[in-house]
Amino acid sequence: MWRDERMDFNGSPAPLVDVCLIAEGCYPYVAGGVSSWIDWLLRAHPELTFKVLAILPGEPDGEPRYARPENLLSIEHVMLDGTSFGSERAWPAVTPDRLAQMLGELLNEGDATQLSKLLSLLGTPRHRTALDTLLNSPEAWETMCSYYASMSHASFLGYFWAWRTLVGGLFRSLTCPLPQARIYHAVSTGYAGLIGARAAIETGRNLIISEHGIYSNERRIEILMADWISNSVDNGLDLSDDRKDIRELWARSFESFARIAYDAASEITALYEANQVFQYGLGAEPKKLKVIPNGVDVDRYGAVRRLDHDRPTIAFIGRVTPIKDVQTFIDVAERLREDFPDLQALVIGPMDEDPEYAQGCIEEVNRRFLADTVTFTGAVKVADYLGEIDVLVLTSISEALPLVILEAGAAGVPCVATDVGACREILEGRTGQHDGIGPGGAVAPVGANEEIAASIGFLLADPDRLRSFGDNLQRRVQEHYRAEDVASAYRALYGQNFQSRNRVVA
Repeated sequence: MWRDERMDFNGSPAPLVDVCLIAEGCYPYVAGGVSSWIDWLLRAHPELTFKVLAILPGEPDGEPRYARPENLLSIEHVMLDGTSFGSERAWPAVTPDRLAQMLGELLNEGDATQLSKLLSLLGTPRHRTALDTLLNSPEAWETMCSYYASMSHASFLGYFWAWRTLVGGLFRSLTCPLPQARIYHAVSTGYAGLIGARAAIETGRNLIISEHGIYSNERRIEILMADWISNSVDNGLDLSDDRKDIRELWARSFESFARIAYDAASEITALYEANQVFQYGLGAEPKKLKVIPNGVDVDRYGAVRRLDHDRPTIAFIGRVTPIKDVQTFIDVAERLREDFPDLQALVIGPMDEDPEYAQGCIEEVNRRFLADTVTFTGAVKVADYLGEIDVLVLTSISEALPLVILEAGAAGVPCVATDVGACREILEGRTGQHDGIGPGGAVAPVGANEEIAASIGFLLADPDRLRSFGDNLQRRVQEHYRAEDVASAYRALYGQNFQSRNRVVA
């Protein structure tokens, strides 16, 4: 259905697919998380055709981690180190000082109208200013130096790389080839949201933003923790000092990119209600906001049979990376072994995303003499292990709505998780909405190792309690997180946006 054929912006025939998914740093080269969700979304809508525009830091490292479904017509790439976008060598009809002012306004308080004006300066999609001209010409240097005058207190070297990265990413988003589609669906803000906003402006077609986490918040946390950015301003207690630091330039730019995407979008979805507060705080219009949670195949995981096993078994399931805080899981396993000497603690998930961190986890297990307790399985089929797990443990520093809790819950496995994202909502029910279902586990603060261990021990100590909590979680997942209900919600969302047309931002 909805077949059409148009000319692409290079003048060649191009299939007009139903949906162009725009994804940054995930599908199809990184397994788990948002990538798994994209794979599910494609397969849940076989009646629609898709293209994926994958935004990557450079050339893909390795092969795709997912088999391509028949309705995914192509996977196209935007490399954030690419240099060959655009075709017109001449500098656009604007002075470097004026362009610096426009870029400064966009990086600090961006909206779709500002982006539209910038696009107009860069020419038509078929005759867009070349990226090399925008970044490497004498006028580009003058533009960068002109904006530096507004924050000359900062290290020029730190400013130079921030400008090259942020403005370079912005210009790549505006000059890269744009797939033709009936609607555009960005699965984050950031550069994916920028390309989506550009698509809405240039084509007049609708843009949907779906956020799992809040991209701008996650980048701000990373930037505040980054040791490669040096502070150049010490404001102390002087609230009248409005000088901006390099860190603030980075953080505010990603927040501006989010505002632009929200402004251009026709619909903005979040996985749970609490994240809408952040979206609203960055200017998203309430009428655009919608909650569509993750979903799980409750029949598939509900069919998992409980297996008899001699050892009490807990498991972490996920990527072995710092943000998942597997080190905390190891520490918790050591604490629990005092009361449960025969404890089995499984670390289930791929270990190749951050090999140095994964090796550090293995060394920590050996240092604590836990090799008989903690087992690393690597990447395996989760369903093959769920039948022997008594408690799922999620120790993450940050999450959105973890699919792994839904999968475990559908199989009747209770969970103890850090109080991040929607973990509390899944395990206890939505705040203020009593669903009549008891707790499906417990939540604890991030890094509260003793409390996490105590909550797990509370469940393991009583088989009847363990079974009751597992039954509660299974019931809540069945009632609120069915994959077919989530697929229907997106099918309806796509249908509404196929039938309407976004206004082109002036």
